[in-house]
Amino acid sequence: MTPRSPSTALLTDHYELTMLEAALRSGAAARRCVFEVFARRLPDGRRYGVVAGTGRLLDAIERFRFADAELEHLRGVVDGPTLAFLADYRFDGDVWGYAEGESYFPGSPVLVVESDFAHGVVLETLVLSILNHDSAIASAASRMTSAAGDRPCIEMGSRRTHEEAAVAAARAAYLAGFATTSNLEAGRRFGVPTAGTAAHAFSLLHDDEREAFAAQIAALGKGTTLLVDTYDVPTAVALAVELAGPELGGVRLDSGDLLVQAREVRDQLDRLGATRTQIVVTSDLDEYAIAALAAGPVDRYGVGTSLVTGSGAPTAGMVYKLVARGDDDGVLVGVAKKSKDKASVAGRKYALRRRNAKGIAEAEVLGIGEPPLDDGDDRELLVPLMAGGRTVSTSTLEDARERHAVSLAELPAAALRLQRGEPVIPTVYED
Repeated sequence: MTPRSPSTALLTDHYELTMLEAALRSGAAARRCVFEVFARRLPDGRRYGVVAGTGRLLDAIERFRFADAELEHLRGVVDGPTLAFLADYRFDGDVWGYAEGESYFPGSPVLVVESDFAHGVVLETLVLSILNHDSAIASAASRMTSAAGDRPCIEMGSRRTHEEAAVAAARAAYLAGFATTSNLEAGRRFGVPTAGTAAHAFSLLHDDEREAFAAQIAALGKGTTLLVDTYDVPTAVALAVELAGPELGGVRLDSGDLLVQAREVRDQLDRLGATRTQIVVTSDLDEYAIAALAAGPVDRYGVGTSLVTGSGAPTAGMVYKLVARGDDDGVLVGVAKKSKDKASVAGRKYALRRRNAKGIAEAEVLGIGEPPLDDGDDRELLVPLMAGGRTVSTSTLEDARERHAVSLAELPAAALRLQRGEPVIPTVYED
């Protein structure tokens, strides 16, 4: 088995390099270009999207280098002059984008890459694979945390996706308001708080539930959360309180009618004097199930499969398109594809979030070729991320988490509706 390389250069599609080879031969590779990342539309019925993955992307671009192992693999894929170009490749352009955690809408220039054609075109697949995945997860997570209100959400979807996707998903979920993750690598790599207790296997390992609960309490303390639906819920709840007393941290329900059970368990806990013991619910939750459980005495939600698959929208649908290139005199001219249903808007975009006097967003305003006019209450959206191929953004994951909360609060209240609808604000182009 070939060991994994720290380089990200082969996380790309074959045609990126064949385009590069042809452009080097034609002489067009050096033309100044502007590439933009945007979504033509939001997933069906969604009212806003959330930008995520930017921090991971900037690191990946800096590691987009072709070392000996990568170059050897590409012999026969591209010609000698192209291999020579790749041997010296380091992205040396500028990158602008929406700050991580920001909301976005159809047409929003989420990322703007300015470089010559050769240095910009090869980044397409890497850029889209990261932004499409992480933004899809963050957008779903945002709907879930909004539905949960002030009740914390726990990310626990690692077993339902690729091992690396699980780490990225945990990061994106935390950005969008999740409190903790079960994924330890996300904790090590990105500083996401981790948490976890026990699965049904722990109860089944022991001779009976009493022995299992006693062992868990002895190891983790009375503040632990005990899984009470392995056999019979009322019996398990009574036993849990008997062993841990009113200091019992929580009980977890993972099956059945969660709303009914939560009410019954809350009543039983209160009668037993465990009035401060929390109820955690899991079992294939999504934003709709979380909203339905708002009527019950639930304290925390554990979300897995639906979160790491984007709750029905596993990709953000973003594309990476050339929107401007230098002419023979070096002047940028707008270019755009006119394909049916896939047309793009020519020209480098600049973006403002138009707001009313109360600070509530009214429109996504995009200027073509120059910034749109600020009417006094607007907010610029594009921020510098890389200059000359070097990362200049100092934004952290905690910054992105805070930014998401602020950006979401700025949107009209209709953004939080779970019913299908149009984007909560329109996208307006100004020439």
